[in-house]
Amino acid sequence: MSSKLFAVVAGAGPGTGRATALRFAKAYPVVLLTRKPESFQDTVAEINSAGGKALGIAADAADPKSLKAAFDKIKSELPGYKLAAAVFNVSAGYGPKPFLDLSVEDFDGSVQGNARGFFVFAQATIPLLLDAVSTSEHPPTLIATGATASIRGSATFATMASGMFARRALSQSLAREFGPKGVHVAHAIIDGIIDIPRTAGRTVNGGVEDSKISAHAIADSYWHLHTQPRSAFTQELDLRPFVEKF
Repeated sequence: MSSKLFAVVAGAGPGTGRATALRFAKAYPVVLLTRKPESFQDTVAEINSAGGKALGIAADAADPKSLKAAFDKIKSELPGYKLAAAVFNVSAGYGPKPFLDLSVEDFDGSVQGNARGFFVFAQATIPLLLDAVSTSEHPPTLIATGATASIRGSATFATMASGMFARRALSQSLAREFGPKGVHVAHAIIDGIIDIPRTAGRTVNGGVEDSKISAHAIADSYWHLHTQPRSAFTQELDLRPFVEKF
């Protein structure tokens, strides 16, 4: 385990967040942020029982005060540690819902969770990532989980597309500003249904083997992004099952 470096995953519930925490815990102490403790408790226990180090904190990533309190706790729990990697995996405003049935509150909820949340998280983590540039084994990394809705506003997905388009745009702007300073900012388009407990009963792509995206495969890709050398940064990648239409 790397000394005096840690990783943080916002949106660390079952699925991609959990898999990412497990993958990064092989190298660093990992902090899991979710709104509800029950979303991270099992993963934290699993990592700690396996000899790693994990800390779970209940926080709202879109609330600056809540996030500041979370990072104040991290500082007290991991004194002297620097931030090696930060992953924003929060999702809000998932459709489908006909546009004329949407409320302003539906729209605001998606934009707040998907775009404002990433804005707040990035402002909290980028200073810490910059501080780690000179000492981190790998380039300090900020990763945002995107979706099909990041690049295509499908029918009945107006709210999610609005928020995810904004998240993608913000990741591009941050990559151009902070890449030259040594912080790797990457956006991942997850184009397909992820194989998690919530989607266990859902048949996609004819139900063939590997028709859903493995959450652990996503986590491995996130680790690859983190370990890329400065001479070859990926700003955006897309992941989909081999049978997914695109």
